[in-house]
Amino acid sequence: MQDMLVRLYTIPSADEALTDCAKRGVTIRRALSPERPAVGDWVRTHFASSAAEVETAFAQVPVTCFIALRDREILGFACYDVTCPNFFGPEGVAPAERGRGIGRALLLCALQAQRARGYAYAIIGGVGPAQFYEKTVGAIAIPGSTPGIYAGMLER
Repeated sequence: MQDMLVRLYTIPSADEALTDCAKRGVTIRRALSPERPAVGDWVRTHFASSAAEVETAFAQVPVTCFIALRDREILGFACYDVTCPNFFGPEGVAPAERGRGIGRALLLCALQAQRARGYAYAIIGGVGPAQFYEKTVGAIAIPGSTPGIYAGMLER
């Protein structure tokens, strides 16, 4: 899977995406460190391969993980600066909630947090849904980035 590059200085505001989510009763916010067990359990259940990176997000101050919630139920997550500095990901949305703007809102919140850290660009590592990132934030493929940082990674 290829890596993609995002120009953080051109990404759209998250305001519209957050408003759209709020209309459906979904809140997007930065996770709090005491939520580590709950978020970690949810990610292990729904996106097991992302569990270690989410744990890393909770080891940072501030936590580098955003979550989507409806009535205290986790619907999705997005992390940044966990595998490498300036990397976005992992991100995941519950299958039943996909296509409703949650992934877009999570992505924009995380990328805006990276921009606030002073980054001009972000790398989306090991991209799965390239068209989503192209459409949402104008991400472009990085030539020669396959297999990228994940080459030779140990797996369980």
